[in-house]
Amino acid sequence: MKIAIASDHAGFDLKEQLKQAFGEVDWLDLGTNGSASVDYADFGYAVGQAITDRQVERGIVICGSGIGISIAANRFPTVRAALCTNDTMARLSRQHNDANVLALGSRIIGFEIACDCVRAFLGTAFEGGRHQRRIDMLGAVGRPGA
Repeated sequence: MKIAIASDHAGFDLKEQLKQAFGEVDWLDLGTNGSASVDYADFGYAVGQAITDRQVERGIVICGSGIGISIAANRFPTVRAALCTNDTMARLSRQHNDANVLALGSRIIGFEIACDCVRAFLGTAFEGGRHQRRIDMLGAVGRPGA
């Protein structure tokens, strides 16, 4: 499975560390390519577009807090980005929410926790069943209150 990965300047070092730690993953690196200041939205959008265009099935986005870049990625109707700070959140985001983008905050969690999150995100399947109905509601026209 090919995985898109992108970060702003604050997430650059963690992005590079994760790519090395998970060398078996087929990465589509969408930037940034250094520590010079950039806008997180550009990189959240890049991963959102890669999901939308079906270049990849899943993505990982990283900024300082994980918040801004996850908001940017979630602007795409095809994206379900989950900001996770531990492996339980990452596992549940896949099992219950069929998250296809993992968002991480490089200033919030360290490398080991980030690795735990990535392992859980990549290794957990969506359970479907009762959860599918709820996922379907996310794309429903007129929600909430439809």
